[in-house]
Amino acid sequence: MELNRLLEDVKCLQIEGTGTVDIRGVKSDSRQIQAGDLFVATRGTVVDGHQFIGKAVALGAAAVVCEKMPAERAQGVTYVRVANTAESLGHIASAWYGKPSSKVVLVGVTGTNGKTTIATLLYRLFLELGYKAGLLSTVVNYVDDEAVESTHTTPDALTLNALLARMVDAGCRYVFMEVSSHAVDQRRIAGLDFDGGIFTNLTRDHMDYHLTFDNYLKAKKRFFDELPAKAFALTNLDDKNGMVMLQNTQARKCTYTLRGMGDFKTKILENDLNGMLLSMNGREVNVSFVGKFNASNLTAVFGAAVELGQDELETLRIISALHPVSGRFETLYAPSGYVAVVDYAHTPDALNNVISTIQQMLAGKSGRLITVVGCGGNRDKGKRPMMAREAVNGSWKAVFTSDNPRNEDPQSILDDMTAGLDTDQRKNVLVISNRREAIRTACSLAQPGDVVLVAGKGHENYQIIGDVKHHFDDKEEIKNCF
Repeated sequence: MELNRLLEDVKCLQIEGTGTVDIRGVKSDSRQIQAGDLFVATRGTVVDGHQFIGKAVALGAAAVVCEKMPAERAQGVTYVRVANTAESLGHIASAWYGKPSSKVVLVGVTGTNGKTTIATLLYRLFLELGYKAGLLSTVVNYVDDEAVESTHTTPDALTLNALLARMVDAGCRYVFMEVSSHAVDQRRIAGLDFDGGIFTNLTRDHMDYHLTFDNYLKAKKRFFDELPAKAFALTNLDDKNGMVMLQNTQARKCTYTLRGMGDFKTKILENDLNGMLLSMNGREVNVSFVGKFNASNLTAVFGAAVELGQDELETLRIISALHPVSGRFETLYAPSGYVAVVDYAHTPDALNNVISTIQQMLAGKSGRLITVVGCGGNRDKGKRPMMAREAVNGSWKAVFTSDNPRNEDPQSILDDMTAGLDTDQRKNVLVISNRREAIRTACSLAQPGDVVLVAGKGHENYQIIGDVKHHFDDKEEIKNCF
């Protein structure tokens, strides 16, 4: 493809060389460069691609997109200077793959908690409605019914557009994707043509990256600020930042709520560990989901489907047949009479939501809650004592253990957690670094009627220790205890 065509939507500050050069591939990793490729030098959080422009040229790059022209420029190579290479890469990747996001109805879901559930349920809902659909999520990506491994909540721009192109080729009409704050901030979604955006909620997360809550909020809000007028912007009225997201959007504004007066309103009529009876916009529907947070997620799914032109009654009929997403309040029933719940909750607010839901289920009964929880290494240390307090305050017994320690000492992480507790709180805590032993201990403590919550990893079937992924599945470990 001619370079000029790739740069159609890019604001170029300076071009040195010819724009008619034929480009054979687009890369942002200099190690992957082949003869005739375009190299886009992006600035990562650890490495600056500008350092590798010379290497890319040596490997045969025909053109380079950069923010700062290199001092030495090779003859026969076209150099393009732009203000932001990450932003430009999004537009270039879109052009390279034939602007696939403009050929589907693309809906993004953002927020701290609930993204995976809402995006996945929308994908399943539209399949049941008879459409071919695609999914881009933390757990797994789907090109219609073909599963594709997921490595990030939101992939890089090249991978993202490649997947969208595959979805177009497979005949997908709708695509639902999680949009992380990292992806917005790093401009991975630049150049995408969204038809809708959904906001779930905003609580403390990713402070190791954003540094302040305000930066985190602005990253989420930017997604809505950039939605086109043709799109819808559906926000959670029950979150204090819900309406903030809509302040500057051009999109059609709509709201969902469990307690206010929104466009899509749900009331919980009955709620137990087997499911809920809901009233959604005045119509009763039985669902196999549990808890207020899931009632909220389902309301967002319902609202988005209606905003996309689907029939309300048919949408509710299919919602009543949907099942929870893997690792999201997933229940396992022990032969001895207790219940285990596996959930991805890895923020203080998410853990509080899950524990509160279980406590509501146990109200008036003799059952106790035993919570197994840890915190990830090389991540926000500030939330560790907060997670610990949430676990202890809502549980009969808390077992602190390793999550994904990565390159941190597991005991150091556990020390950070227990540092947030007073003397009395520590009496109700067991500290067991080995996650397998922690789960086994919690299950051995459980009596008939009790609930064992294993939080933090959810769908993940691995544990990262150092730089190595080891197979580890919370559900497998629980079943072994059974």
